[in-house]
Amino acid sequence: MLSEHVQDAVDATVAPLFGSRTMIEPIPRFRLPDVEMEPQAAYQLIHDELSLDGNPLLNMASFVTTWMEPEVTKLMTETLPKNFIDADEYPQTAEIERRCVSIIADLFHAPSSGEQAMGTSTVGSSEAIHLCGLALKVNWRNRRAAAGQPTDRPNIVMGANVQVVWEKFVRYFDVEPRYVDMAPGRTVIGVDEAIALVDENTIAVVGILGSTYTGEFEPIAELDTALQELNARTGWQVPIHVDAASGGFVAPFAYPDLAWDFRLPSVRSINTSGHKFGLVYPGVGWAVWRDQADLPEELLFHDNYLGNDQITFDLNFSKGSSQVIGQYYNLIRLGRDGYRRIMDGLLDISRDLSAKARASEHFEVVSSDQALPLVTVRLKGERAYSCHDISEHLRLRGWIVPAYTLPPKVDDVSVLRVVIREGFSRDMADNLLADLDATIEHLEANPPAAPTVKPHHRQRHRVC
Repeated sequence: MLSEHVQDAVDATVAPLFGSRTMIEPIPRFRLPDVEMEPQAAYQLIHDELSLDGNPLLNMASFVTTWMEPEVTKLMTETLPKNFIDADEYPQTAEIERRCVSIIADLFHAPSSGEQAMGTSTVGSSEAIHLCGLALKVNWRNRRAAAGQPTDRPNIVMGANVQVVWEKFVRYFDVEPRYVDMAPGRTVIGVDEAIALVDENTIAVVGILGSTYTGEFEPIAELDTALQELNARTGWQVPIHVDAASGGFVAPFAYPDLAWDFRLPSVRSINTSGHKFGLVYPGVGWAVWRDQADLPEELLFHDNYLGNDQITFDLNFSKGSSQVIGQYYNLIRLGRDGYRRIMDGLLDISRDLSAKARASEHFEVVSSDQALPLVTVRLKGERAYSCHDISEHLRLRGWIVPAYTLPPKVDDVSVLRVVIREGFSRDMADNLLADLDATIEHLEANPPAAPTVKPHHRQRHRVC
């Protein structure tokens, strides 16, 4: 057994003697090495360590894109040196972002589309949510101040099934969250329950186009109708913000007649993730506003130290250009027909998986077939094992299938979820089902001493 001193020294270094005969000395983990190493040696060292990560193809937990065409990968590699914020130095990159905003605004039926579209690229939907939330708060504050009313108690109404970034928004920007609890048989926001929480201090009601828990679309059209009636009766101007992080690139193609976007008068802003079903590597998001009035002028910044006058509205400054270029490639390469065929194909696979799960004696399907391409299931009846046991056992075959509890008030239910992304074929789906059957057979024959149970807590489910 190594002494404590020797063990500490081992833990603090990386000793890749097996990887290359040129690496004859351990590499420190937590301080800068004293001497440089050969590029190939550094590459091999890191490459080998990264092999300990999960396989992205088998990661059924993530909504994030894990495959892109080689042509766009080449384009994105070529643009790695370009700092996106340097619009004066890279004007064509800025122009391409403007085209993306216009295309997405048109896709969401914004009245101010084309060159007049109001929007911006962001670092994922998280930044987009913060920007849209800030705009909503400032617009509410300006309306209240103009009417001589207090501006110190803003609140926002949303379902308890929101992604954790909404908790960050209300905490960082001092907004009271008013959560609509779930209920047995309902895992999305309830319209009546949401309207009951709205008052003159409500900056917005949030509707989710694709819950991370079950993939369901929230009843945004019904929310719009109810809010219009409430605003007409009270004189308030409470808007809807749509969190379309997951569904913004699904619904326009798979469900073109579904009214959820700027076709609804109350919808004033939308966020979406290009790196989810927009089919771009992480991380890129988009914030889009209905028109110029929804983006307060005082949130825009003008600077000219990089050259010409630039107008920015972001929480980040420097960021890579590659993901914006990747998004534009997909938009012009695929077009409406290409995106439609991809989304229909993913939904076909998810519905096939869902049908087979329903036919199984082991599972009850919690998700909907008319939503995102994913399948969420719970175990039927009492079992000597849990969804968490199944999840852990599937990892032995390389599959990453998350197990978690549903939102508060229905968090006595544990589920498994499989997200279907581009690059995941029907053949791979059949392999997953075979491994799932083998896992259940093993757990039936060799049950754990007690089913694994994760503690219930108020923290929102963190899903990417």
